[in-house]
Amino acid sequence: MVAIVLDEKISDLYAQVVARNPGEAEFHQAVREVFDSLGPVLAKHPHYADAGIIKRLTEPERQIIFRVPVDDQGQVQINRGFRVEFNSALGPYKGGLRFHPSVYLGVVKFLGFEQIFKNALTGLPIGGGKGGADFDPKGRSDAEIMRFCQSFMTELYRHIGEYTDVPAGDTGVGGREIGYLFGQYKRITNRYESGVLTGKGLAWGGSQVRTEATGYGVVFFVREMLAAAGDDLDGKTVVVSGSGNVAIYAIEKVQQLGGRVIACSDSGGYVVDDAGIDLELLKEIKNVRRGRISDYADARRGSARHVDTGSMWSVPTDIAIPCATQNELNGVDATQLAKNGCRIVAEGANMPSTPEAVRIFADAGVGFAPGKAANAGGVATSALEMQQNASRDSWTFAHTEDRLSEIMTAIHDHCLHTADEYGAPGNYATGANIAAFTRVADAMLALGLI
Repeated sequence: MVAIVLDEKISDLYAQVVARNPGEAEFHQAVREVFDSLGPVLAKHPHYADAGIIKRLTEPERQIIFRVPVDDQGQVQINRGFRVEFNSALGPYKGGLRFHPSVYLGVVKFLGFEQIFKNALTGLPIGGGKGGADFDPKGRSDAEIMRFCQSFMTELYRHIGEYTDVPAGDTGVGGREIGYLFGQYKRITNRYESGVLTGKGLAWGGSQVRTEATGYGVVFFVREMLAAAGDDLDGKTVVVSGSGNVAIYAIEKVQQLGGRVIACSDSGGYVVDDAGIDLELLKEIKNVRRGRISDYADARRGSARHVDTGSMWSVPTDIAIPCATQNELNGVDATQLAKNGCRIVAEGANMPSTPEAVRIFADAGVGFAPGKAANAGGVATSALEMQQNASRDSWTFAHTEDRLSEIMTAIHDHCLHTADEYGAPGNYATGANIAAFTRVADAMLALGLI
């Protein structure tokens, strides 16, 4: 296995990023992953380096950190809120809000940096940003969640707007939280500005397919990868990590296209169901009962088993779709997947594969679809929601799903063609990074030094 060595000029720029952003390991990893692809671009188009585009891309336009105070029955709770408005060259900042104890500035910057490129790949007019808070919604009552969301929005509202910054949901922020956030925004501003948040309920400005979009989108991308090789999903075995929104709808679309998902997971382990995951049972346990993946195994004793140790990536499969969290799939896992004959790994989560895992996939000839391309369906459908809000319109499920499928196909083709153009045929990671970088960089050049 040969490690990637950065071009000297890019290496110097990367060292500057690390020095300027100490202790932010996730952000450093995201930047390095993009920088690994840029050598051929700068060789062919040196004006990008001369104009300082790379320096400007890695420095957010605005970083907002604020206190989120909540008084719950006399117990004062203080959390820290974040919004990093990273790049608006292509449109208003667009990206989700994450409520999780692991949230700190480095995580938000990693997510925001990825979002710039992901949004650029959609071809839609949206810039990149991300936000959240180190708040844990797990086990909280609806009233506690509402009070936190209202306090969070009491500060955030002054920084967002449908032409400025449009947040959405992410880990820990679903339809319930978006509802509370939008209600507080409407109350403070006295405006029904429905385009200020996406992921809204269908009855008050939301879009069909938004719930399903990220999971459906990653499977559409896999479909196109297989089609490029003259194959399809019919009869393929698939392992999907996670059992949240992205994972559930990835499983649903795989099944609709003829594949068989045999494993999924949560923080308590993973379940292997040799008969194929019973999607309706999984939805009932995770979305209705708020139960654990072990409950699924208990209900399917005849065909399913729960494993609470080891790695789910040891399960032999044709296709792997990591949908849980960053850096969940490491070098050991990648080696095992390749050894077991896995043909495609498509990232449903943001940066779930470590750099070592990505290198192993490349060396082993495993098709690898990076999250900035493969999981762009969520933000693409958010942008479609913004279109509907702007025109006071509402589209059918079928029409919106067709638009999502078209967008994911276009992203796939753009990544593949760009990889070919820059001497890396079949390398979707290189293609995605270069295709997104050049689109954003050209817009930044057009707008001048700002």
